[in-house]
Amino acid sequence: MSGWISNARMYAVTAGVEDAWRTLLSHVAHDAGVELHYVPYAAPQPLELLWARADLGSVFACGYPMALGLAPLQPIAAPVPRAPWAQHQALYRTDLIVHKDAPYQRLADTFGGRSGWTVAHSHSGFNAWRHHLLGFRSATQPVLYGEMLGELVTARNVLDAVRAGRIDVGPLDAYWHLLIARHAPELTADVRVIESTALAPIPAFAASASVTAATIERLRAALVGAASRPWFAEVSDRLLLEGFEPVTKSSYATLLDWDAEAKTAGYELPA
Repeated sequence: MSGWISNARMYAVTAGVEDAWRTLLSHVAHDAGVELHYVPYAAPQPLELLWARADLGSVFACGYPMALGLAPLQPIAAPVPRAPWAQHQALYRTDLIVHKDAPYQRLADTFGGRSGWTVAHSHSGFNAWRHHLLGFRSATQPVLYGEMLGELVTARNVLDAVRAGRIDVGPLDAYWHLLIARHAPELTADVRVIESTALAPIPAFAASASVTAATIERLRAALVGAASRPWFAEVSDRLLLEGFEPVTKSSYATLLDWDAEAKTAGYELPA
């Protein structure tokens, strides 16, 4: 195969932000000497179908399905968000958001109400949320919410559900939240963060299993070295990005630990 596709759907929060990712990936491809063709893949198309393609050269993918073996991908490098909570590392968390006018002061105040999750292969919208709730469950209170809406699919749907009052609290990828608050602040003006989960390894650019090790290494070197390139400053300001760190599938072992803890406790779904 002479060329590979790239895509940044997971963090393409607006058309302008997707353009910034497209620009970054074009520079990375040039620096790596790898032919990448950007292919848009808008929501609500299932990400798992994108991840199953054999021609992926550099596409954002969540570490949870990669660690579970649901996405047959090779992680390359992960972004370092320009946010104090990221601690200058390729980490993120899940912000638990409520409406700004809601009376809740702490997460426990939302118990008995309505919540939701995105998809069962999402870390930020499912695994991290479930792990966080696990600490509140007890033998006398195994179910925390009166209603839990599953399959909201996207972070934007979670945000809109909280804004519209369809759910009382919802899980939002904190880097996605950072980007949407910067580029479409009117969408986040009506919500606030009531609590956040523990930090975990952030989604990475990844390639299909058919990409050679030599190509992976060239792409990894170009991504990790991007912060030192003259083109990086302008695009990184738009993406609230410090740079990239190299990652492998083992980088996401923590996510499997969180999954195992919940399943051992009999907590298959957030509830």
